[in-house]
Amino acid sequence: MDNNLINQHLLAGEIKPQEVLPHWSYLKSLAYKFRFDFGLDKLPQEPGLIFVRGPRQYGKSTWLEQQIAHTIEEFGPGSALYLNGDEILNSAHLLDCIRQLVPMFNPQALVKRLFIDEITAVNQWEKALKRLCDAGELRNILIITTGSKATDLRRGIERLPGRKGKLDRNHYILTPISYREFKHHCQDALKGMTLYAYLLSGGSPIAANAIASNGTLPEYVCTIMSDWILGEFAASMRTRSHLLAVLQGIYLFGGTPLGQAKLARETGLSNNTVAQGYIELLSDLMCIMPAFPYDNDRKISLWRKPCKYHFINLLTAFVWHPKRPRTPIAVKNLAPKDFAIILEWAVAQELWRRLCRDDAAGLPLNFNFWQSKTHEIDFVYQNNTISRYIEVKKGSLSPLNFSWFLKTHPQQNLDVINANRFCTARINGKTLEDFLLEE
Repeated sequence: MDNNLINQHLLAGEIKPQEVLPHWSYLKSLAYKFRFDFGLDKLPQEPGLIFVRGPRQYGKSTWLEQQIAHTIEEFGPGSALYLNGDEILNSAHLLDCIRQLVPMFNPQALVKRLFIDEITAVNQWEKALKRLCDAGELRNILIITTGSKATDLRRGIERLPGRKGKLDRNHYILTPISYREFKHHCQDALKGMTLYAYLLSGGSPIAANAIASNGTLPEYVCTIMSDWILGEFAASMRTRSHLLAVLQGIYLFGGTPLGQAKLARETGLSNNTVAQGYIELLSDLMCIMPAFPYDNDRKISLWRKPCKYHFINLLTAFVWHPKRPRTPIAVKNLAPKDFAIILEWAVAQELWRRLCRDDAAGLPLNFNFWQSKTHEIDFVYQNNTISRYIEVKKGSLSPLNFSWFLKTHPQQNLDVINANRFCTARINGKTLEDFLLEE
């Protein structure tokens, strides 16, 4: 159903026909219904601009249609209207579409909300919003947009200074569902495989439903994810073979610091500039995030040093994984070296999820790790000006393995994520499941 037909139904307050809100209708048929927890529990009634970004297959369109339904149910017909960015040709077309819809809102509605799905499909979409805001045409309307590219947070949104209304927060990242939410719904079905199933799903609601229902990650989900990434790289004039080479390098070096020159050399790319372009686009798609060395004395990132590349989207990591694990037991049975890096990426994804949920400033750009000539700590996590040090290991360890930390970091505490639990004054051991259930 196209934009015009959908809006005819919304103006009449009709949300029941399946084709009006297909993702929301499909959600009601799923065995497991997960709660979205990314910092936006309820839409504000005030006008302004809200930007919700997130990877494909993580529920943006479903959430958006859910909010349309809630708006119509609470505020009546004509309080919510809709545009699909995939049907809009360019920024001029977007401008015309919005101008056609603005007079269509019910004048008696207490709120007026325009939902624009996948606005990032429209090139230079921010120009249309800027013109409308400058002309005062959106002064009484809340615009809610979704998109799959984090570049909007760093580029497009920056071109709308002073035009986002007076909302407390404008930027949100729709993050993976939490392990706590997944376990609450799926543990009875998955039992001892619950943690491995969650890792395999990457916190994607559609993947989580399929794995909990059928015990496997279906190929159609993998195809959707791979087609999305390949399509974005093709659109930016980058090749499939170079992308695969970069991904191979990330899998090969895992949690090892890797300079872009070495990445280019080891993967056969022409130079480090080419490698940088592929890394940046993977970051923009919220698939990976670099981790830079941390200077503990100056409390700064060392940007010129080689960095690690962490997957912050575990579903993507498994879709492209050389071993192609598609079941929880296959994840559990990965070779120790392969599983160890999956554990590190699981921690990276969870830290990223928490940062995105709690940080009103927008998208976090990098992690940190600490390294000396003899020791290394996987994550230095900044949370409300407090530095949290986290080490991730596959095996069972004890506080004695980290006695050196007490000397190198006399004012800090260390969390060791491993197979063993222990507690001392400054060094605490916990399992990955303990860590994921903290919040």
